[in-house]
Amino acid sequence: MTDRSAPLPRPRSDLTEPPDAVGVQGRPDGLDILRDRMLLQVSAARLGYVKAQLDAGRSGLVLCGDDAVQKARGLRFKEGYAGPLLVDPAVYQVSAATEESPFPYYVEPTLFLDDPLELSLAEQRDAGVTLPMTPTGYIRAEDSDALSAAVTRVRELDDPTVIFAVPVDVSWLRDEESTRQLTAYLRMVKGPKAIMLGGQMDPLGRYAKAVSHLKQLIEELPHAALLRTDLAAFGALAAGATFTAFGASSTYRHIVAPGEKPQTNKKIIVRSPHVLFPDLMAFFLGEKIAKRYGGADDVPVCYCAACDGDLTLDAFSNNRGGLPAAAVAHNVAVLMEWLRTLKATEPGRARQKWWYDRCRTALDQYALINASVRHPRGFDPPEQLKRWALAAPTWISTPQTADADHKR
Repeated sequence: MTDRSAPLPRPRSDLTEPPDAVGVQGRPDGLDILRDRMLLQVSAARLGYVKAQLDAGRSGLVLCGDDAVQKARGLRFKEGYAGPLLVDPAVYQVSAATEESPFPYYVEPTLFLDDPLELSLAEQRDAGVTLPMTPTGYIRAEDSDALSAAVTRVRELDDPTVIFAVPVDVSWLRDEESTRQLTAYLRMVKGPKAIMLGGQMDPLGRYAKAVSHLKQLIEELPHAALLRTDLAAFGALAAGATFTAFGASSTYRHIVAPGEKPQTNKKIIVRSPHVLFPDLMAFFLGEKIAKRYGGADDVPVCYCAACDGDLTLDAFSNNRGGLPAAAVAHNVAVLMEWLRTLKATEPGRARQKWWYDRCRTALDQYALINASVRHPRGFDPPEQLKRWALAAPTWISTPQTADADHKR
């Protein structure tokens, strides 16, 4: 799991000491280390579930949780982890950004620092992160005052080694006007921008053009990243994002606005882990997969690096024993396989076509697999997958455009 291409930062005795110099004496700067990677966003408590399957050369870690800084420091300086490492303060989970306080990071001031933003950045640097991330509050729909205040403060820092965390409500992507406004604000920040989308359930499935507008934002915004997400991590990389982060659990695949309770299907009692069904490119409860196949002989055997042909997809039917950990290992192993395939594809149009073809193929598989389990609604595709399958670049000849060209 150690990637020696990324040098270890040196530990510092206090938060007033300047961070290690970057981009000098032949050493890569932090953004170059992160470039073109899909990290895994995970709680510090569940880190052990994902470490074995992490692709050190193509991925990395984004740690969340109250003890994320301490865990990052231990990883870096005690365990010798040298790969890309970020800490997400995740202030947006509990507080919204305001014009008066865009970075509502509540912490006791030190003898040398009393500004919450600067203190958070110093703590992260002291823990050995690749680049520190701003503790931005949740930016609600149409709250341009809060967004403007955050942008202004980051511009005042004038520090290209700081990642500007941008946790915005997905409604910023609902139409052209709001997307252009968001893009215009973020273009004022020269350094990396880590966009995170807020909304219940599947944010990108809420608005018909949200996926297209996300692609537009990524394509028009220099140094754009997409964190705390799901399938969009691959779609954004294909569209040219500098880096992305896939949530290792459903909690870290979107943001629930502060003050709201996460919405769930109240008819479903969760008694099994979420399992990534590779052919369908979606997560389903292991119990559901087991029920749909009902012990049939044609249950798909999984050959990912974690399962290695020893498990079928219906094996994760409950939360007993080591099944939750095995399910997470399976999920990460499949994601890493996809990442290796994406990285082996030439950036630009080839990657965009690869992603579109993969989504289109997965969507077509639902009818076939539902027929095989003799259940017309056995597995329903997530709305976001439909959006990606419909969001083909204009230069790709889809079945619909090919038919239109033939008629002309």
